[in-house]
Amino acid sequence: MSLTKIIKINPVVPDKAPIQEAAKIISNGGLVIIPTDTVYGIAVSASNKKALDKLYEIKKRPKDKPFAMLIADNGQAEGFASDIPIAGYKLMRKFWPGPLTLLLKTKNGAKIGLRVPDNQVALEIIYQANVALACPSANISDAPAPVDFAQAIKNLDGLVDLALDAGVAKIGVESTIVDLTVEPLKIVRSGAIKDEAIWEAVKTKKVLFVCTGNSCRSVMAAAYLNKFLKNQSRSDIEVDSAGMMALEGMGASFETREVMAAEDMNVAGHRTQKVTKKLIDGSDIILVMEKIHEERILQLAPEAKNRLFLLKEFARINDSNLNIADPIGGSFKFYQEVFITIKDAVERISKII
Repeated sequence: MSLTKIIKINPVVPDKAPIQEAAKIISNGGLVIIPTDTVYGIAVSASNKKALDKLYEIKKRPKDKPFAMLIADNGQAEGFASDIPIAGYKLMRKFWPGPLTLLLKTKNGAKIGLRVPDNQVALEIIYQANVALACPSANISDAPAPVDFAQAIKNLDGLVDLALDAGVAKIGVESTIVDLTVEPLKIVRSGAIKDEAIWEAVKTKKVLFVCTGNSCRSVMAAAYLNKFLKNQSRSDIEVDSAGMMALEGMGASFETREVMAAEDMNVAGHRTQKVTKKLIDGSDIILVMEKIHEERILQLAPEAKNRLFLLKEFARINDSNLNIADPIGGSFKFYQEVFITIKDAVERISKII
């Protein structure tokens, strides 16, 4: 007779009761077999030493090989890792949630593996348990990783407290593991994500334009650089814009839309976003409109200093004032003049990035 309680669960729209039961068991130091997007795993609280010791014992795994952790979203990575490189933010943005485990440095210099799974059951359990999960594959070390529930429970029945049966894993291949504690990065294990896709994501540069409200100047700059890059058939640059005091989700100003339409650019779909540390950390080049923007970004992320520039520094206009004035409230002609300055600077930038 089975000693492990088994519950079938819908992997797309999971019932709350088994999620809550699994989360409670994990919070209390128990072990649960859960589905993920890649393969089935054995989940325990990453902060519970007794649960971790039992997991090592069940897996027959040496204790000098730490378990990777599942977290709920990209934002939680900074709670566990320190000095995340730009490549890390690029890979998170591109592949999380998904089958990518990133090895990062902790605040005490150790190494930690983190992943955000693309699986609703796993994510709901993380949220409910309110802990990161140590979650290796549900097998004995060196045995094949289980891609369906029957394989997962086969050798673990009676060794874990609960097992959630969600059928066959969506991907069925273990996650790709990338070590970001070394330079250049190292692909430790090729998995669900192809090596070429990793290198492609890392080599893509991100340019971030920043103004105050993200409704005019940064919108103009981003739209024009995108047009310029498209005309050059370049796909190696990602362009974004944000505002230091932006109200999230607003559109570009009427005058901005009109100025850009006259230049055969449509920014009607633009939606404002506020500058965040995450945006800054994930950008290779940050171009601001005024000195005050530069100062505030450095307050938010001092480490961005060598990637941060005033946009007007790149313009050929002979002017000692390096601020690009905010056209909000100004005439249509003033908007056009501001765009001419932005256009000149962006053209020069596009030739050096």
